[in-house]
Amino acid sequence: MLRFYTAGESHGQALLAFLSGLPAGLRVEMGVINHELHRRQLGYGRGGRQKIEKDTAEIFAGVRHGQTIGAPIALRIENRDWANWEKILPVEASEAAETKSRKLTAPRPGHADLAGSQKFHFHDARYVLERASARETAARVAAGAFAKQLLNEFALEIASHTIQVGHVRLERAANWEEIRDICKDLASPLRCVDAAVQEKMKAEVDAALKAGDTVGGVFEVVAHNVPVGLGSHAQWDEKLDGKLAQALMSVQAVKAVEIGSGILAAGSYGSEVQDEISYDQAARRFRRSSNRAGGLEGGITNGEDLVIRGYLKPISTLRKALGTADMVTKEPVQAAYERSDWCVVPAGGVAGEAMVALVLADAFLQKFGGDSLAETRRNFESYGRQIDEF
Repeated sequence: MLRFYTAGESHGQALLAFLSGLPAGLRVEMGVINHELHRRQLGYGRGGRQKIEKDTAEIFAGVRHGQTIGAPIALRIENRDWANWEKILPVEASEAAETKSRKLTAPRPGHADLAGSQKFHFHDARYVLERASARETAARVAAGAFAKQLLNEFALEIASHTIQVGHVRLERAANWEEIRDICKDLASPLRCVDAAVQEKMKAEVDAALKAGDTVGGVFEVVAHNVPVGLGSHAQWDEKLDGKLAQALMSVQAVKAVEIGSGILAAGSYGSEVQDEISYDQAARRFRRSSNRAGGLEGGITNGEDLVIRGYLKPISTLRKALGTADMVTKEPVQAAYERSDWCVVPAGGVAGEAMVALVLADAFLQKFGGDSLAETRRNFESYGRQIDEF
């Protein structure tokens, strides 16, 4: 089983990621990891924090001479902003720190501030918001870069693009080549495959900023060259669509997840949404006439592209603050404002890619096993011959 977890606060010393279960012998490219971290920081509508941080990862365990060794991997991403917070959030007890603390007692509607403070019995949301912050996704993206490198060894690729920002939506389907190419275009402001639609999206972001507001949207993650048979129908917690939905829903501000044409299908007839099956004699494989199922049937991958969307609500930190109640005085006040972004949809897509990669890599290793990459490859190739002969 591939397992990972993260640690660290938004303004703490660093973010940490721990990953175990990768086979030995996987080549690790630091440039790939840091490129993914850079992509997460891009996007139209990001705030001032991105000008401070220049995210790069340091590996402390599990990789030697550029390859995994079968041991747990530990990595660290420095928070440069820690220099501005060291006296405010010190590790050791300090009376001076109390006088410098930036307590947050006016919880933001829609944020973890109030519920988390009540849960942990804090009358200051600082400790909750520090961990609840989407800054944590940098550690996920670094871990996901390892998963991507494993999957790439078997020609499985993952990319994302933006299909909606606010009220502006891309109304046509994008093909794999468009999505892959837009991910390579670091100059694309919102990572939308249609330039005309992207300009309208930018105007939506500008309007939100001018109004002191924030804007949400929808990103789509596509996994290409996924083999048949990852996941299982046998138990509820083995269904791959359930695992993917949970993984994407765990990304900060994601409030809904869609696989394939799931939302449209709910208001359609069965004859309108099922993907008819044929057999391609030349390619020696079964094909679907369409991919409304999003590459998953019965919790199992069916060989088509895996398509999953994350629906991001507008983030909770508004310059034009909403009403709230102070956690100490209980009096009505305006919600606190912390330096923030006003559109994070492209960054959400990169975090979504990482989570999809981690779930698929786990399913891949459960299916094909292997303590070394060579063993995994032998098992994968043997299974491929079985599918060809089916």
